Amino acid sequence: MTAAATTSPLISVDTLRARLADPSVRTLVCDCRFDLADTAAGERAFAAGHVPGAVYLHLDSDMSAAKTGLNGRHPLPSREAFAAHMAQRGAHNDTLVVALDSTGGMYAARLWWMLGWAGHGAAAVLDGGLQAWTAAGGSLQTGAADVRPVGNFTLRPPLQTALDHAAIAQGLGRGRRLVVDARAPDRFRGENETLDPIGGHIPGAANRFFRDNLAADGGFKPAAQLNAEWRALMAGRSPGELVMQCGSGVTACHNLLALAVAGLGGAALYSGSWSEWCAQPGAPVATGA
Repeated sequence: MTAAATTSPLISVDTLRARLADPSVRTLVCDCRFDLADTAAGERAFAAGHVPGAVYLHLDSDMSAAKTGLNGRHPLPSREAFAAHMAQRGAHNDTLVVALDSTGGMYAARLWWMLGWAGHGAAAVLDGGLQAWTAAGGSLQTGAADVRPVGNFTLRPPLQTALDHAAIAQGLGRGRRLVVDARAPDRFRGENETLDPIGGHIPGAANRFFRDNLAADGGFKPAAQLNAEWRALMAGRSPGELVMQCGSGVTACHNLLALAVAGLGGAALYSGSWSEWCAQPGAPVATGA
């Protein structure tokens, strides 16, 4: 059996709790908490308390491939390796995989996008993350993840599009393609760069800070509001003319998730993003707004 795509890329606490209580449906909660400055922090937080039955996925070791110095800070693994890993974690082709974190979906969105890239449409992000779960009285389990039987998760035709450096470079200044950078405005301008050796942005890119997709409570803004905000940035373009990027291909997925919430799916991801772009010899760099 193959799971149908979810109607929304977000899932509420109440809906998740009901699914977890229903043994007739397969649901796998994947905790994606992470800290770029302390890469073991997510695992410690998971052990201290996680949604019962959840597994932990580490950004570096579970959702990224080895770095070469030219392929960015969080290069994508192969689709085959990712599918095999999800099967090992207990995912089946009819499993609803729910990603969560404690940073507004900053890391959970990466897993959501990768699942679509592997052809798995039954994927969602817990709106509001672990904070929403606990605020609604959700219980927490401590210690290591429960051992789950291996699933039958297999690759299917991709539902998401990834572009490489060559495709981005060839498209600069051509047609109506718009690259949208999800980093904070100061890093986009080339200021206060602490993660990559060169500051700035891809020439011609627009800036949409990923946190602008969130409401004050840490959940996503309403779909209609996101639709209006993104359409203003798109300036008449279709979603298929957009490419999302960030520092290393992580928070760009947050913008892709926001577009999906807004009913504007179809944009591509430049997975290597700025950390790959700025590592290429002679790559053009823009600074300022």
